Amino acid sequence: MTDSVDRRSTFIVDVLTDEFGASMALDPAAFRRKFRKMAASPFAFYRGSASLFYADQRGDFADDAFLDEQTSRVWIHGDLHAENFGTYMNASGRLVFNVNDFDEAYVGPFSWDLKRLAASVALIGYAKALSDRAIGELVTGFARSYLTELQAIAAGGDDAIGSITLDNADGVLRRVLQEARLNTRVDLLAAQTTVDNYERRFSLGDGVFEIDGETRKKVCAAFTAYLDTLPPSTARLRPVATQIKDVVLRKGVGIGSAGLPSYNLLLEGHTEALENDVVIYMKQAQVPAVARHIDDERVRGYFRHQGHRTAESQRALQAHADPWLGFTELDGAGQLVAEVSPYAADLDWSDVNEPEELAGVLADLGRAVARMHSVADDESSHDLVDYSTEEAIVAAIGDDTDGFVGHLVEFAHAYGVRARTDHQLFVDLFRNGRLPGI
Repeated sequence: MTDSVDRRSTFIVDVLTDEFGASMALDPAAFRRKFRKMAASPFAFYRGSASLFYADQRGDFADDAFLDEQTSRVWIHGDLHAENFGTYMNASGRLVFNVNDFDEAYVGPFSWDLKRLAASVALIGYAKALSDRAIGELVTGFARSYLTELQAIAAGGDDAIGSITLDNADGVLRRVLQEARLNTRVDLLAAQTTVDNYERRFSLGDGVFEIDGETRKKVCAAFTAYLDTLPPSTARLRPVATQIKDVVLRKGVGIGSAGLPSYNLLLEGHTEALENDVVIYMKQAQVPAVARHIDDERVRGYFRHQGHRTAESQRALQAHADPWLGFTELDGAGQLVAEVSPYAADLDWSDVNEPEELAGVLADLGRAVARMHSVADDESSHDLVDYSTEEAIVAAIGDDTDGFVGHLVEFAHAYGVRARTDHQLFVDLFRNGRLPGI
């Protein structure tokens, strides 16, 4: 290895060990599975290595002309890559296409969200054999759409397009929403449960396991405490919909949740009919990667634990969050609790290949991110960010729209190259046994 390659390889090992070391020691098999998934492609590696991305934002990618005291304290998604978008049923009963998966959300620089998304676009474009020019045009379209929507919101909202729903979606995103609309609770229950002796229970196997009586007692106690964290509007679901019918342990849930325990709870629905049963999950929350690079005690001290941080962040960043969204503690660790929704459908980028289609989707994503950043501010239910984030970001960019767009395009190209190189280094480190404990 050359000195520069060796230094970068050592840096990758150090960052991943700092981020995952304790969890790797507890469940090395789970992390071998996680790292094999990350080894599959540069994009898969990028998805699983947010810690490395943020370490670089404090390193040789640290320069950012659009950050000031306010724009550095915006509620951000924290892992805004291109695959963290999909559909959900909001608290008003409408299907929405928007950002999802808020496990890494925190308060930090708004541009870190945009950079992470822009670099993921570069990786997707490269995988689809698009030219650098075409990739630059896609990032440009995303950035301009983001800023146009944010400016419209700051100006009063009359010209803002708003949430992406069946009323205004077209093309690829309309198709995703329509497919989600075909999903049913009955189908979800059929996939995860069985009916035996006239009662519904979870099916076992494929990462789903029975738990002992003591564990069930602790999970049920944590569930009871969780009920007190639900918003008042959810009170109408009680008491029938809070009767626990079954509890199981799940393992191997997601590339970002390696080694973390997760439980599914089957609840009696709003009637005693079996097709109305509800599945919720309770999973251990973890410190978000971005938090290790934000030195702000006002933010750190705001949360009781990581489950509280995750639930509060999602409520802050979504205009109408899941009514089952809440938090609790289990064995001293913060837990996120939410519904396993039958109406969730992710955007499948393998179905979007031509530059024209990609451009349309990314313009919509730009608007969605703008709305997300604008929701969590002085007009929301929390007081952590007590000023208008859209006004602060628009003011920081000012008349330098071209500079802002060019900044994101340049970063996307540069970090796309960095991520592809890092992926190969990571594969060599992993297969040659240089990741400690794996």
